[in-house]
Amino acid sequence: MNYNILDLYSDYLLSSFGQTTATGLARLLEGEISHDQVTRMLASEKLTAKTWWKLVKPQVRQIEREDGVMIVDDSIVEKPYTDENEIICWHYDHAKDKTVKGINFITTLYEAQGIALPVSFVLVAKTETYLDKKTGKEKRKSAVTKNEHYRRMLQTAVANRIPFRYVLNDVWFASAENMRFVKLDLEKEFIMGLKGNRKVALSEADKANGQYQRIEDMNLPEGTTRIIYLEGVPFPLQLLRQVFTNGDGSTGVRYLVTSDLTLSADQIITIYQRRWRVEEYHRSLKQNMALTQSPTRTETTQTNHFVAALWSFVKMELLKVRTKKNHYQLKNQLYLSALQQAFHELQQLQPVSLVQAATA
Repeated sequence: MNYNILDLYSDYLLSSFGQTTATGLARLLEGEISHDQVTRMLASEKLTAKTWWKLVKPQVRQIEREDGVMIVDDSIVEKPYTDENEIICWHYDHAKDKTVKGINFITTLYEAQGIALPVSFVLVAKTETYLDKKTGKEKRKSAVTKNEHYRRMLQTAVANRIPFRYVLNDVWFASAENMRFVKLDLEKEFIMGLKGNRKVALSEADKANGQYQRIEDMNLPEGTTRIIYLEGVPFPLQLLRQVFTNGDGSTGVRYLVTSDLTLSADQIITIYQRRWRVEEYHRSLKQNMALTQSPTRTETTQTNHFVAALWSFVKMELLKVRTKKNHYQLKNQLYLSALQQAFHELQQLQPVSLVQAATA
C-alpha cells in the first residue's frame, strides 16, 4: 500500500463535490501522480481494522481521557447500481424499515474532549448463501452476527488500551449477552436504549418467579429512574424514561438503561447525548467525505476507498477543532474557494463582456 497516495486520495475526497475517480485525482494533480498509480493503490492490499488502528492511533492518544466513551453503531452506504458481491449486498435498514442494497458497516467511535474518532470498523461480509423458504430465492448471510462483531470490536478497543468508562449504543445492540459482556468481561459501564416492549422484573423476587412486564406498561414518570431486572442479566439495572422533541415538533419516548446505579437521571441523559456523535459521523462521512461517490467495483477497491473516507473524516474532525468550524462549514468554505477559482478562470477566458460587446 502506498500510504502517500492514500493520503492524497483522502484529501481529494475531502475537496471533491462530485464523483471521485483515479482519473479525476490524476488530472487534479496535473501529472504529479498518474491514474495508474492511484488505481494500483486502491487495488493493492486490502486495508483492515488492524491497519486502520495503526493510522489513527497517534490521533487517539492525543485526545484520550478516562472519561471517554465508546459508541457502537452501524449504518448502510446505499449502492443500488453497483454489482453485488460479499460486502455490497442486501441489508435490512431499520431506519427505513426495508432492505436496501449497499455496504453495511459497523464502527466503534471514540469520543473524548468533544472530538470523535473512529477507532475500528467492520464491513459486514455476507459470505454464505442459503435458500429462502418463503421466496425460494437464494440469499446471502454473514457467518458472524452484528452482536458478535460488537463484542469483538469492544474487546479490541480494550486490548488497544483506549481509556473509556461507558459504552453507548441504541436498542439494536441492547441484548442481554452484550450487557453481560460489557459489565462483567470488560468491566465497563454502559448506557443503552431499550425497546418499550422489552419485559422487565421490578424486583429480584419477581425475576425469580418469572414475573415480568413490558416497559411501556410500567407508567414510569418522565425523568425518573427505577431499578429493574432483565432476564439473562445477573445484575440490577437503572431504567429511565425520557420524553424528547423531534425536529418536526412531535414528541417521542426513549427508554434508557444503565449498569451504573450511581448516575442521576440528568447524568444518564447527558452522557447518552454523546451518542449523537455517531449520527453526525454517519451523515458527514456520506455527505462530506465522498463515501458514496466512488465507482469502485471490487471488494478490495471498495474497502480501501472506505478507509480513505475514514481518514478524510479524521482530518475534518481535527480541522474542526483547529478552526472552530463544523464539518459543513468547512466543506462550504472549500466549495466557495473552488467556486471563486472557477469564476476567476472564466473571467480570464472571456476578457470582454458579451453585454459590453453587444452594446458597444
